[in-house]
Amino acid sequence: MKQISSRDNALYKELKHLAGSASARKKAAKTMLDGVHLCQAFLQHRGAPELCVVSASCVDHHEVAHILALCEEDGLDCIVLPDNLYQALSQVENGVGILFVIAANQEQAPLQLSVNTVLLDNLQDPGNLGSILRSAAGAGIRQVFCSTGSASAWSPKVLRAGMGAHFLLDIFEAVDLHALISASSIPVLATSSHTETTIYQMDLNRPLAWLFGHEGQGVDPELMALATDTVTIPQKAEIESLNVAASAAICFFEQVRQQIAGGSK
Repeated sequence: MKQISSRDNALYKELKHLAGSASARKKAAKTMLDGVHLCQAFLQHRGAPELCVVSASCVDHHEVAHILALCEEDGLDCIVLPDNLYQALSQVENGVGILFVIAANQEQAPLQLSVNTVLLDNLQDPGNLGSILRSAAGAGIRQVFCSTGSASAWSPKVLRAGMGAHFLLDIFEAVDLHALISASSIPVLATSSHTETTIYQMDLNRPLAWLFGHEGQGVDPELMALATDTVTIPQKAEIESLNVAASAAICFFEQVRQQIAGGSK
């Protein structure tokens, strides 16, 4: 393991820039995974990171030691920082001091929808985006398309909210949802309070694309007009509307329920 003790070290300066700047992460096509859980999930599903960084006081922590051993088996150099330098990189308070630097997903988006998919139009809140990714992964959905203007799927906040879901998904950003929906070979469903058809009445035991929008404004009207169907989630009148992440989870797992009942895998 390599020790770095100076904040003037070139590698440390690069790490500090990545940690504090969304534009730097976008330009480098890299991001940071902060904490044991995310690092373990990445190793399990994606393999070795580009770089492993550990705080000096956590080197002997049993979970950290295990992660370090796996990284060293892959021939990866690990960096040890004094706690004060490490804490300047981390956004997690009172966490176990380990982080990975990884390449952010930059894959070319497919031109047509053909499998269970999530379409996110201008979703703004990192917590909502991370929660939707986590629910999608849990429901067996594998593709997520985010429009231009949505929160960055690979930002540290979204990664923490996703709890490792990113590594089970194909996530495509800055996507033209209008073109994608127009070319879709599967039904596109959007939730709406202006329809009487509930998700429990709709046949969900088939490949579908779920369309969700901005927390306040909802789905863009032009996109909504392209949806195959709109469905509503029955709820008590006292609540004006459900949080978009809660709505998505209900939709995903009603689809799972129907798949199980219908015998789909």
